[in-house]
Amino acid sequence: MKPDLASIVGLVVSVGMILLGQRLEGGHMSSILQPTAALIVFGGTAGATLVGFPLHVATGAGKALISVFFAHHTNEVEVARTLLSFATLSRREGLLALQKPQSEMKDPFFSKGLQLLIDATPEKALREMMEQEMEREEHHEEEYIKFFETAGGFAPTVGIIGAVLGLIHVMENLADPSTLGGGIAVAFVATVYGVGSANLLFLPAAGKLKCNKESNSHHRALILEGLISIQQGENPALMSERLKGHLSSSDQKLLDKK
Repeated sequence: MKPDLASIVGLVVSVGMILLGQRLEGGHMSSILQPTAALIVFGGTAGATLVGFPLHVATGAGKALISVFFAHHTNEVEVARTLLSFATLSRREGLLALQKPQSEMKDPFFSKGLQLLIDATPEKALREMMEQEMEREEHHEEEYIKFFETAGGFAPTVGIIGAVLGLIHVMENLADPSTLGGGIAVAFVATVYGVGSANLLFLPAAGKLKCNKESNSHHRALILEGLISIQQGENPALMSERLKGHLSSSDQKLLDKK
């Protein structure tokens, strides 16, 4: 897995500019670092989100969040070239020759498809099984997207709850005017945490996961197209043209260069 610079830089810039603005206005870091507000907002948001999703989705969403900042980027040109090499190998030595590459394949989807080829699965059955696998993976990815979208919806509201609780505490101490200013400032920090986490983390994370989902869908479609071509014993040149339909213009040119 490699760092996703867009996500990391985006988060650092957005948070950094907000903190810089706070500093330029004469504010202090200590005024927005409030553990109690963080506990209310992040704990309340996590709890409310968990109510709406099964535990396995929450666990998977945690792993998905890591992929927002450290993604496994696939080189589609290399995948297409691998498929073409498998086509050449199978035409020359038969489908059983794919056993060794299949055992070394790290991509579970690709590995499953190769195993179905080796097992001489009929084309219709192979396509149906692989499409079911694609739907299953996309369903899980969509659940993680909805998880963070839901968290992004709850966070601002929980932030307001935290602010109201803080103001209640302030009202209870009206007899001491010297504490009112600081108390009110602390109360509104919860709102900052709620709105900030929603718009700087949860909703952007959902957006990045949508991009990753689309990329993964194209990746799986490319593999399935190649597997069907291999099963049909297509000429690698014809197969190459089919695979190009799943590649960008720049990747098509790279594939032609070989």
